[in-house]
Amino acid sequence: MRLVVSRSESELEGSVCSVPSKSSTHRAFILASLSHGSSHIINPLEGKDTQATRKVLSAMGVSFEKEDVGWRVESEGIKAPLKMLDCENSGTTLRIMTGVSSLLDEKVVLTGDDSLKKRPMSPLLSSLERLKVACGSVNLDGCAPVFVNGPMIGEETEIRGDISSQFISSLLIACPLKEDNTNITLTSPLTSAPYVDMTISMMGTFGVSCKREDERFIVPGDQAYSPRSYTVPGDYSAAAFPLAAGALSGSVTVQGLDPEDIQGDRKIIEILKNFGADVKVRGWDVTVSKGALKGCMVDMASVPDLFPIVATVATQAEGETILFNAKHLRYKESDRIATVTEFLQNMGAHIKEKEDGCVIEGPSRLKGTTVDTYGDHRVMMASAIAATIADGRTIIEDGNCHEVSYPSFKEDLLSLGAAVELWK
Repeated sequence: MRLVVSRSESELEGSVCSVPSKSSTHRAFILASLSHGSSHIINPLEGKDTQATRKVLSAMGVSFEKEDVGWRVESEGIKAPLKMLDCENSGTTLRIMTGVSSLLDEKVVLTGDDSLKKRPMSPLLSSLERLKVACGSVNLDGCAPVFVNGPMIGEETEIRGDISSQFISSLLIACPLKEDNTNITLTSPLTSAPYVDMTISMMGTFGVSCKREDERFIVPGDQAYSPRSYTVPGDYSAAAFPLAAGALSGSVTVQGLDPEDIQGDRKIIEILKNFGADVKVRGWDVTVSKGALKGCMVDMASVPDLFPIVATVATQAEGETILFNAKHLRYKESDRIATVTEFLQNMGAHIKEKEDGCVIEGPSRLKGTTVDTYGDHRVMMASAIAATIADGRTIIEDGNCHEVSYPSFKEDLLSLGAAVELWK
């Protein structure tokens, strides 16, 4: 399915409701499933990635019952599945559930779609081996399918912090359930640290603790998760796209964003302010309006999911913008540095790819083109926002891949006045 977006005849204006956080929904489903009893997950994201997590947990003996405002999760702990676990396109599902599966004393095999099979798993597998888990890559390429056969019993391990925070979250979630304490040492600086902070916070909500001392996490063993009612907050990662649309053309409000949320992508508010957009925060509503945009420096280390849309905004800013500290973006759903550079260059932007980011000279008059998203939902949504200010029509391949994280994206764009249509 292809998405066709034309330059909007008028400025985009209006309000949309924030979608629930994808990252929080994954963790809530998993932590509830590791609890013994009944949990209620309220306002979860109903996207393809979070559905993949729910399907995997169901295959491991967890019961999910739909309720008016979410899901009731009934669990007596996870069990080894009868068949290979399909994580579809969800890196969070694959990485966290690999660690969780290593708690079991039976072999578990996890796989995914062609895109997921290209994403690195070796650092996590090596870390689990140090915890006495028999594990590896089925095809010996460091990627899925992977197998794990616990139980996890070691007390010391190490992990790189500069490829994916999901590796650290996987260990942190699993290790409290083993008998002994665990020390996890980072061998490289931690990128995307707010996602690890989110993991630790949510673990605490479900009754489990750990602590960080410099480059080491200390996880007490023999703990137990407790069932809870948990309300998933609004997602700043998804909200970044309509907010950026306001910065580029008009005035857009996103409702339902907790101003005190620990999500790293809350930084989108600060980034848009630094560009010169008019940003107003009123309670749980954020409004961004068009302003005189100026180029700036943006450290992307802790906010990798914002890279595609921040680069898009930068094409309309006067002067030079440098996005840096984003080398880990090359291991996402696509090589995001390369794919973002490609589609923006094809639209006429002056952008140069760097090893850890890009340099953009603006403003550029964008033109419609055909965009290959490489199956990356955030590239797809960023290119759609760019298309609303580009001359002519933009044809976006794989125009439904936004359903991974922002199912209502097309409808929200239409409600703001964008010219959007679907082609088969």
